[in-house]
Amino acid sequence: MTTNSEKETHDVKTEVVEKRLKPTLIRRRASALPPPSEAEQSAETTSVPKQEQTVVSSASALSSPEQRATTTPSSTPAKTGEPKIGLVGHINLVSTDATREDWKEKLQRGPKRRRSRDELEMENILRAGGLKQYATINVVEEDPSSEVVEEAVVVPEEVVETAPSVERVFQPIARRKKSTRKGFKKTEITEPKAIKKVIRIAEAMSVSELSQATGKKVSELMKRLVDLGIMVTVNQRIEFEVASMIAEELGYKIEQTALKEEDLLTLPLEKILQENIKPRAPVVTVMGHVDHGKTSLLDAIRKTNVVEGEAGGITQHIGAYEVSIPKGKLTFLDTPGHEAFTSMRARGAKVTDIVVLVVAADDGIMPQTVEAIHHAKAAEVPIIVAINKIDKPGAQPERVKQALTEHELVPEEWGGDVICIPTSAKTKEGVEKLLEMILLQAEVLELKADPTIRPKGVVVEARLDKGRGPVATLIVQEGTLRVGDFIVCGFAYGKIRAMTDATGKVMKEALPSQPVEIQGLSSVPDAGDEFVGVLGEKEARQIIDVREVKERKKSSGDLSTTSLEDLQRELAAGETKELVLVIKADVHGSAEAVADSLLKLQTDIVKVKVLHKGVGGITENDVMLASASNAIVLGFNVKPDSKAKAAAERERVEIRSYRIIYEMIDDIRKAMEGLLAPEESEKSLGTIEVREVFKITKVGQIAGCYVTSGKITRNALVRLLRDQVVVYEGKISSLKRFKDDAREVTEGYECGIGIENFNDIKVGDIIEAYVIEKKAASL
Repeated sequence: MTTNSEKETHDVKTEVVEKRLKPTLIRRRASALPPPSEAEQSAETTSVPKQEQTVVSSASALSSPEQRATTTPSSTPAKTGEPKIGLVGHINLVSTDATREDWKEKLQRGPKRRRSRDELEMENILRAGGLKQYATINVVEEDPSSEVVEEAVVVPEEVVETAPSVERVFQPIARRKKSTRKGFKKTEITEPKAIKKVIRIAEAMSVSELSQATGKKVSELMKRLVDLGIMVTVNQRIEFEVASMIAEELGYKIEQTALKEEDLLTLPLEKILQENIKPRAPVVTVMGHVDHGKTSLLDAIRKTNVVEGEAGGITQHIGAYEVSIPKGKLTFLDTPGHEAFTSMRARGAKVTDIVVLVVAADDGIMPQTVEAIHHAKAAEVPIIVAINKIDKPGAQPERVKQALTEHELVPEEWGGDVICIPTSAKTKEGVEKLLEMILLQAEVLELKADPTIRPKGVVVEARLDKGRGPVATLIVQEGTLRVGDFIVCGFAYGKIRAMTDATGKVMKEALPSQPVEIQGLSSVPDAGDEFVGVLGEKEARQIIDVREVKERKKSSGDLSTTSLEDLQRELAAGETKELVLVIKADVHGSAEAVADSLLKLQTDIVKVKVLHKGVGGITENDVMLASASNAIVLGFNVKPDSKAKAAAERERVEIRSYRIIYEMIDDIRKAMEGLLAPEESEKSLGTIEVREVFKITKVGQIAGCYVTSGKITRNALVRLLRDQVVVYEGKISSLKRFKDDAREVTEGYECGIGIENFNDIKVGDIIEAYVIEKKAASL
């Protein structure tokens, strides 16, 4: 039931007047409305049955002033006694008795259900002022103690159409700001690693160089080397392993920077293509004895006069000339024929493709002619014999051919393979035929080269010119040499600044088999050195460094030519080896006997090759021939002269002399069998004089001696002399000074000596002390 105050409120009709003061503030005030007429009330009663619940939106249906303040005015007044309904976002429904009874029945059916999470979220959304299509009905009972149950109801469309629009109050949504604070990382404390200084060296370095690199005193490094048992001087080079060990102790690290020359000279893009290979001109070397007409014959071929420019008509330097003939081009090398230039001739034989051996028809085979034959054979090049000076009255070409057969050069007309052409440099007889035979031999050899690859060749001669600096004559063997290229010649390198031919004509490039003279090298190279083109100065310096290391090892004895010891080592490794020999003897018969005996020793594994055998002492020519052929020089009843010794030391050629042929044969056989015994040498320690002799029971004789010279040691061998005659040789059994044992006794002191297994010592005897030293045998 309603109270009296509520009845009065329903009797007076009011209207809410709204005024927007601010975008977010609306002021509402209620004003009284005139009462409805009886016709309006009767029409409203007939249109809405009592049993049906009708949803209206009217300010008069509100049960309190607070509800009136939150609703929109309605044009249709509500009847007294009917449910009061308000619609502002959600509908608050005040139930009648029938409605209350229905909800009581629902409550009696079971306990109140728990609202789902979705419903709670929807409630929060509605409170925020969104989603008009949803509403919540709050059922309020009259009894203040009764519970208020909320139920979501969908409003019918016809009701929504009749309900006036409600203006929603703008309420800004409070958004939660996202935290932009980033987490911080804990500061990490890092400890720097110990940095080792790196020293980069090649294969070896001296003590002074190691001192400069490490900053340590030489004395400190020498002390460490002594502790390791290594005795060296300041400038002596130590091995990489030893230097690395000392550097590690000092906190340094050594990196070996030695490069292989082959790796530096390999271009990744350099390929020899078959279509780039083209025929090249042959390089012909003219050899022979002094004054047999070599240069005159070449002069006739070139049709120029060169002999007048030589000192005394003798070729002083290797001359390289290019000759053009109707059938092609030829490159000639004129090597000196006398002994002073034997080494140049040895290098010239390595450059050539064909050897023209000039023999005077009136003089025949001479010693240097034989050497030239051996040089040509060592170089394994074909030989064409030019029998020169046939215009002279005493010429005997047939006798020359007979002499050639003694050196295994059989002419073609006698069934051999050696071409013999009678010539005359004076009348030019046979010159054309000689050129034809050279071209024919070149066709047989099929001489070809690729002009597109890295330039390579040989230094024919070199000199220091006062105005131009180092000047070198080269022969190009591969590739194309151009002005501006960097090259390496032995231990010299540089950029080619100028290039000329044999006539002095300026050239820009040189093709294979062309001789040229160049300028721009850093130093004067040696004749016979090979040259090769490089990319630049950096690569050239690296190659020079590698070669200098090899040269230092060679000069220190680490590298050498073939020796019997090397042969023994290679045989032990199972490698096949050819032993090349140069034999010199006092008489011709001895040389033949030695050569035949050594040739009988060869087996399937080891081959013996006698490169040259001759009569007389070992000369510089023999040494240079052995150097060019990697051979060993054996002398029988002959010795090398001073020049030969100097050349052998310079060229690392090993010489050995014998007086008994069986000793020579035994040494070669032992080397071939791998049984070369080490050499033994006697080293004298000192001499002592016996001044008193004592006989001790169970010991024997003890000699009281005085050391007159040198010293005597406990482990020394002794030789007892009586009246300058050797009486006994043996070992020392005891050595004492007074009653104490002694390791050694030096000059000026007395001592007691017992000799093993000898008891016939007499006063006045002289005892010599010595030791036997053994070292590896080498030639």
